[in-house]
Amino acid sequence: MSQPFDEISAQLRRRHRKSARLKWISMGALGLAGLFLVLFFADMLVKGLPAFQQARIQVEVDYSERASQLPLAAVQENVRPLVSRGYLRLIPGRMDDNPELLGTTRMEWVLADGQVDQYLKGHHSKLRDSEQAVVDRLAAQGRAELRFNTTFFTRGDSKMPELAGIAAAAMGTVLTLLVTLAVSFPIGVMTAVYLEEFAPDNRVTQLIEININNLAAIPSILFGLLGLAIFINFFGVPRSTPVVGGLTLALMTLPVIIISTRTALRSVPDSIRHAAFGVGCSRWQVVRDHVLPLAMPGIMTGSIIGLAQAMGETAPLIIVGMVAFIPDVGGSFTEAATVLPAQIFTWAGEPDRAFIEKTSGGILVLLAVLITLNATAVVMRKKFERRW
Repeated sequence: MSQPFDEISAQLRRRHRKSARLKWISMGALGLAGLFLVLFFADMLVKGLPAFQQARIQVEVDYSERASQLPLAAVQENVRPLVSRGYLRLIPGRMDDNPELLGTTRMEWVLADGQVDQYLKGHHSKLRDSEQAVVDRLAAQGRAELRFNTTFFTRGDSKMPELAGIAAAAMGTVLTLLVTLAVSFPIGVMTAVYLEEFAPDNRVTQLIEININNLAAIPSILFGLLGLAIFINFFGVPRSTPVVGGLTLALMTLPVIIISTRTALRSVPDSIRHAAFGVGCSRWQVVRDHVLPLAMPGIMTGSIIGLAQAMGETAPLIIVGMVAFIPDVGGSFTEAATVLPAQIFTWAGEPDRAFIEKTSGGILVLLAVLITLNATAVVMRKKFERRW
């Protein structure tokens, strides 16, 4: 009798050891994933936070007649290489807008060149020794410093890193998502309502459901090819515009909204429907007045998550041409535009080291928006969901 008991005890000990090993392996995998996430955020913060600061220097600006014809003559020769060329190009326009500036000389804080910005941040720069000495002298006199980079949030793209910003890409992202929401939300919700509440359970309906589930899993670049073939080549929608970008992302977002809406509709107890039928409501009245209002928190949560996923997409928008160089902030659905992921992709390919921090800064902004959207979806779900 003791032998079987000893064998059972040995088997139990082996099972417990295997269970403990599995537990530690799972915890190790979770810890490793957390470590990678921490390292990722730390790397982005180290590289991206400097993008929110920009070097400025205080120099003497001469608003002379010669400067209106040759902007380089507005500053002294020893500091000329340290001042941003973009700032110097604005001087004739400032003199035209403010004639009283003509003939005056002022000490002003001006935007520094990108190499000066890198030097003050302790990074490698292409400044000559003589130019570094001038920057050091200005910094010792309190005339060269790093300030909050408002240009990063107020200007569009530029070939000069000190003038490059995300404003144009942010506006393009907003316009594109508005088109995506306007198209995908009503169509997705109505499709889900029909499939869940009205459609008969036959082979056609099952085929449609299978295709919807498959569409949610295919690579996003295929939606870009579909948008290029249908919206641009067939319907003639202008290329590189928020309209074609939004329509393309709407195709990609539709399966997510349909699936999440159907899940939200299934979560409403059948007793609600039976009670409404019991008081004489038609099927449409049951869905409109009882089922949809109760399922709306889940529908909104799924829609927000779908939009957040669409906001982070780059591949389908590259296919439809939304990687254009956009220096000015637009406001039209039919003008050429770009979006934040495409802008980050463009900066990542620039050879100038100053664009590395611009890339990381753009990633931080995009991550902040995505985390906010997902957090909003979670809060809405927790606040408005009902447990039956």
